Amino acid sequence: MRYLLIPLVVLITACQPQTPDTKTMTKTIEYGGWPSPISAASIVEGSRGLSTLTYDNGYVYWVESRPEEQGRNTIMRWKEGSKAEEVLAAPWNARTRVHEYGGRSMLVHNDVIWFTNFKDQRLYRMPIGEEPKAITPDDKIRFGACELDVPRDRLICIREDHRALKEPKNTLVSVPANSMSEGEVLFEGSSFVSAAGLSPDGKSVAFVSWNHPNMPWDNTTLWSANFDADGKLSQLTEHNPNTQESVMDPQWDAQGNLYAISDRNNWWSLYQVSGSDFTLAVTQPDNTELGGPEWSVGKHYYHVRDDGSIIAEITQGAVSQLYLLNPTSKKMQSITPDSASLGGFVDSDNDLFIIQDPKTRPAELVAVTDIANRKISVLRKTKDKSLDPSWIPATREVSFPVNDNATAYGTYFPPTNPDVAAPKNSAPPLIVMIHGGPTGNSSPTYSVSKYYWTSRGFAILDVNYRGSTGYGREYRKALYGEWGIADVQDAIAGAKWLGEQHLADPDKLIIRGGSAGGYTTLAALATSDVFKAGASYYGISDIEALAGDTHKFESRYLDQLIGPYPERKDLYIDRSPIHHLDGFNAPLLLLQGLDDKVVPPNQSQMIFDALKAKGIPTAYIPFEGEGHGFRKSENIITALNAELYFYSQVLGLPLTEDLPAIDIVGKKQ
Repeated sequence: MRYLLIPLVVLITACQPQTPDTKTMTKTIEYGGWPSPISAASIVEGSRGLSTLTYDNGYVYWVESRPEEQGRNTIMRWKEGSKAEEVLAAPWNARTRVHEYGGRSMLVHNDVIWFTNFKDQRLYRMPIGEEPKAITPDDKIRFGACELDVPRDRLICIREDHRALKEPKNTLVSVPANSMSEGEVLFEGSSFVSAAGLSPDGKSVAFVSWNHPNMPWDNTTLWSANFDADGKLSQLTEHNPNTQESVMDPQWDAQGNLYAISDRNNWWSLYQVSGSDFTLAVTQPDNTELGGPEWSVGKHYYHVRDDGSIIAEITQGAVSQLYLLNPTSKKMQSITPDSASLGGFVDSDNDLFIIQDPKTRPAELVAVTDIANRKISVLRKTKDKSLDPSWIPATREVSFPVNDNATAYGTYFPPTNPDVAAPKNSAPPLIVMIHGGPTGNSSPTYSVSKYYWTSRGFAILDVNYRGSTGYGREYRKALYGEWGIADVQDAIAGAKWLGEQHLADPDKLIIRGGSAGGYTTLAALATSDVFKAGASYYGISDIEALAGDTHKFESRYLDQLIGPYPERKDLYIDRSPIHHLDGFNAPLLLLQGLDDKVVPPNQSQMIFDALKAKGIPTAYIPFEGEGHGFRKSENIITALNAELYFYSQVLGLPLTEDLPAIDIVGKKQ
């Protein structure tokens, strides 16, 4: 993308499975059994995650997650003329559990790092080269998304207090930067509060709050205030009382003007705020969003530069890129034309540092020294080696019709293997992948875990069903009251549509997903016979049980997705797969972390027990020490290999590799 954004929908005629050149073919092998050099172990070997960029005294800092170190998050830094170096030694782990999903866990100023340690959730202060020292007590309190209030030598943080027997209390607090304290409350009274935005002169602060049953993408309130002589909030201003809009990421420019993102015009856009007046700060292309769902705390989607130009992340459908926007000339320039998703950015005095996730190579941390001429250098990659391009599918963004004249979206990944071809007039097995959230989306980024499947002859449809972000507020809210119905319809419609185009074998349709995507997987298997197998990663089988047994952040999410509980208990029962056992006929694989606080392990255990009693081919693999999402390399490998073994056994697909067998109860001999 340059000044124009690529159209989301591509003609279906361009969306045919890739067929290798007949001159180089050596074998014709049935789809689903192609030999592949991409092993589950190779996916995690040498891999790392990159997040949480910040800049200080010539160095760019970031948090780096490492599956091969049990998922530990370390802190790295780099400066021009040097190599990347680790500054947080094991076993320290920079990861916050605020909202359970976490987010920004460290900040740096004048060669001093403050970070949240995962094991005890305490804040630590660490001058470079010294040992970390705790500055918050060892208690049931968590801290995240801290900002440094330089004039008062303190941190302004989100604090989540778990000391009471009832649900945790979320507040905005100040913590002395160099002494022990549990923090002094600056703002309270709402269910949740966001990360604070401090003005450059240190005089003002802005933040967002919201109350149950809202999520941060529903109805939030923007606040700003000044600091009095004692550092408390004064002249607290509520900018948008009960306007039913999602406001996020408040920031100040060098002149003291307040900015924030809002979806009041259906699309998340950037506004300059004065009192109750919201004025569009910049022109962005139609049907695009500047912003996204705030699952994690402390992410920034834009930065107002001293010259008035704006660096901003803009999303169209499944694809996100970083742009330089000029509010005066209304011109925009793509900074990351190769990216499909972004993991963050930080704008220093001279350079722009970006974590970008391209379509054809691993995600990378890059430095941009000249935006106009796109002078970009790669500082760190999420994987040191990348696949030869011949193994990377030519993805296509697609749309397809659904019941009631609706439209859903997705990304199609064709089977791709340069060494083999499938028999003529055959179609591949299709894996319909359902992202979590359900408020979220999937992007067509480079993904070796997806190529694990496409290289073996599977096609993939990564569905951005109704409820996904990137398509405006109305599309996002189309799932409200319809969870378990609209998402299932979209998954089924996409699978059938690809079958009609001969891009998928209608007799070998698979559905799989994690968390909310696991729920959609279970609901689809319970209410239709379209899919012939499924895999649920920590999915929800009993919505009613989840309503009283999940963490605070999502404890009222179901009010929006299903209806208020217990008033609509009937819907909770009707939409729960556990109450539709008669509809289950397809084999099911269940994978579950036993330390999961978001979707407790009993959700997988109960559906496994029920299907086992019914005689449905089912397998259940629990993982000790894993929470909501698998972080340890050995468990990622086990899960992926188990999934391939399971599909081969229950669908009769040829298995050309030796994989560890798993116990499938009820399997027909």
